[in-house]
Amino acid sequence: MACQSVERTDIAQHKSLGRNDTPQGFGPSDLAAAYNLPKDGGKGQTVAIVDANDDPNAEKDLAAYRSQYNLPECSTGNGCFKKIDQDGGSNYPTPDAGWAGEISLDVDMVSAACPQCNILLVEAKSASMDDLGAAVNQAVKQGAKFVSNSYGGSEGSDDTTADDQYFKHPGVAITVSSGDSGYGVEYPAASQYVTAVGGTSLKKDSSTRGYSETVWGTSAGGDGAGSGCSQYEAKPSWQKDTDCAKRAVADVASVADPATGLAVYDTYQASGWNVYGGTSAAAPFIAGVYALAGAPGSGDTPASYPYSHPDQLNDVTSGSNGSCDVAYLCQAGKGYDGPTGLGTPNGTGAFTK
Repeated sequence: MACQSVERTDIAQHKSLGRNDTPQGFGPSDLAAAYNLPKDGGKGQTVAIVDANDDPNAEKDLAAYRSQYNLPECSTGNGCFKKIDQDGGSNYPTPDAGWAGEISLDVDMVSAACPQCNILLVEAKSASMDDLGAAVNQAVKQGAKFVSNSYGGSEGSDDTTADDQYFKHPGVAITVSSGDSGYGVEYPAASQYVTAVGGTSLKKDSSTRGYSETVWGTSAGGDGAGSGCSQYEAKPSWQKDTDCAKRAVADVASVADPATGLAVYDTYQASGWNVYGGTSAAAPFIAGVYALAGAPGSGDTPASYPYSHPDQLNDVTSGSNGSCDVAYLCQAGKGYDGPTGLGTPNGTGAFTK
């Protein structure tokens, strides 16, 4: 499995900022405005982040991000932040700079969506599906009702076995990034038990909303949100699109284009402030939105919730992430489409029963 963050390399990184400076990229207030999120909510909810390898600077970098944006403290000391290994202890895996950037992105995006949520970081010992899956199970064992996963790989015929082992957790909202390579399906985003999160380009404009979105990607393919029709996964009962007999990806989306990306703070073999994108940004953000909406029903599969409330989402109707035989699987249009699913958050109404 590979992490799915995309770091901008065409801008300078900054460890510190002047008194009147702000980081490049969208921050929490921008995202709250773009997606009509409440200022309060999520208190007492725990969002778990599952990643591979260790980020030794995760807590202190999170503190810098939250301080910059005047978000409440989230630390081990006040009980808001907790880091564990996949077995629930503190035998952390080997540090890795790439995954550390992913971890920084993930915890910052949860903070942006749900500033009052607690954050549980579960570090898998490797990027194998078995280790990452064990970390998902550990997150649920720890009591998290919202679990974000920003990684993926090629589909395989044994994915349905992994579904039952790692992702079938009724009453838990599990979000997974759809991929960063344009049209095509990855696992575990294809699991019928998760919310597959696609990606958009987000821009400020003069509309009533103040923002507009298109699919992250191009018709030529390459970088962009993943989407498509699974080869192996059964179609969930709540998906009603007509030209994909199995599981269609994605379900919902949020900003993921690094060109319209997010401010992130990371100092593990990195220089501080930078701009990130990728559907790795969208998955933890949507997990935070689920948390704002409240705990899921104990027997529910929360991936179904948006399908009951499509009017509570911003429908993305333009852009594509590649070429395909079934147009809606790679091109945006009215209603459901592959790259952005049913759309992006417009408040929290689509993320509750």
